[in-house]
Amino acid sequence: MTYLIQGDRGDWEVVIGLEIHGQVVSKAKLFSGAATAFGADPNCQVSLVDAAMPGMLPVINEHCVEQAVRTGLGLKAEINLFSVFERKNYFYADLPQGYQISQYQHPIVGEGTVVLDMPDGSTREIGIERLHMEQDAGKSLHDQDPRRSFIDLNRTGVCLMEIVTKPDIRSPEEAGLFLRKLRSIMRYLGTCDGNMEEGSMRCDINVSVRSVGETELRTRAEVKNLNSVRFVMQAIEYEASRQVEAHDAGEEVVQETRLFDSARGTTRPMRAKEFAHDYRYFPDPDLLPLQLDQAFVDRIKAALPELPDDKKARFIREFGLSPYDAGVLVASRRVAEYFEAVAEGRDPKTAANWVITNLFGALNAKGLDISESPVSAAALGKLIDLIGKGTLSGRMAKEVFDAMLESGQDPEAIVAERGLEQISDSGAIEGIVDGLIADNPTQVEQYRAGNQKVIGWFVGQIMKATQGKANPQMVNKLLREKLGE
Repeated sequence: MTYLIQGDRGDWEVVIGLEIHGQVVSKAKLFSGAATAFGADPNCQVSLVDAAMPGMLPVINEHCVEQAVRTGLGLKAEINLFSVFERKNYFYADLPQGYQISQYQHPIVGEGTVVLDMPDGSTREIGIERLHMEQDAGKSLHDQDPRRSFIDLNRTGVCLMEIVTKPDIRSPEEAGLFLRKLRSIMRYLGTCDGNMEEGSMRCDINVSVRSVGETELRTRAEVKNLNSVRFVMQAIEYEASRQVEAHDAGEEVVQETRLFDSARGTTRPMRAKEFAHDYRYFPDPDLLPLQLDQAFVDRIKAALPELPDDKKARFIREFGLSPYDAGVLVASRRVAEYFEAVAEGRDPKTAANWVITNLFGALNAKGLDISESPVSAAALGKLIDLIGKGTLSGRMAKEVFDAMLESGQDPEAIVAERGLEQISDSGAIEGIVDGLIADNPTQVEQYRAGNQKVIGWFVGQIMKATQGKANPQMVNKLLREKLGE
């Protein structure tokens, strides 16, 4: 996938790196026992540690450490048995301590890889630079009062995983694919729910441009706190074009932090970009270095679920699915589990077609997730069985499926209630065929003279006579046998 921006003096390439903040799935915060539930009343989930009261000491949450290691393993990354928590010093009104406990020189996870499935069927590897753990800050509320801002500290101390990519991404589309793939992996692992609307996954983007063929990286700008994949892609597109225009005009691109205006689709300056020395990192004196043993890591690795790439390969190998269909089905763990339940003991390609084409189309139209589907996997499997047994034709099955979507009923109950069972009795159909042939000698002669299209007219008449219930394969077979006499 080549993404180039045409400038006044040639084409420009975009170089992108992402910093993703994923909130760890944990009932307690990183260094306190306070709750982490979303949507609680302001300042009702704040411990003395979170509020930075004098004399309060942090105590690490082992579950958060396990979740970070689990994520690192899912990213095929190096797990560092030795890591250090450090104080990152800066002032925000919603940061009670005046510093954030983070990791800098010695993160818990090192380099890894995420493989992207490109639309053209190829793959792209995006390097992971590091994953480190840190506390989240609170939230400033500016819309509660015309003269004052309020502070909600509920998020303060919530455990975040910051995942930093290498500058390997080359287009807005690749950035979108990466975020969706990363979110899928973390959801499979159960380490982050990836809900960008609720703020449990946020993204900062680093964007620079360079002339095609140039190897050195140019000055980059960072765009902060994007909360949707669509906004990430829009921000990259705008920011890259802005920088190309600046270079073409002979202007300097300043290393700075910018904000994205989603209403206008533009970025604007926020502040000069900080460097590591601006934060005055130093090891937190209240926390010993985190030292893991290999047995701890091995135990977590042994309990990992089958991840999207492995599941996709298995679906292609065992079920004979196309790479595209397999990729669609494994993007969500719930969808993959639903499909496997439908496909069990049935033709997997038929199951995949019903899930991808019929079910997904219906759920998208209703704005529903797979977990909200009114058609269970067991019920969809029964519908496919009814087709296989000849009870329903393809057209009748779609009618039953629509009824299942509306009522949530079992397909067999709908068939019985509406009298939709397909007529597959050869004797009953043969009688109708004989009568139709006897009553329409002109059409019979046309067919026998070589007009094959007439067979469609006969089929239509029989389906009309049986209210669409006649088995179409049987109708075609009998017609050809009779008309060929």
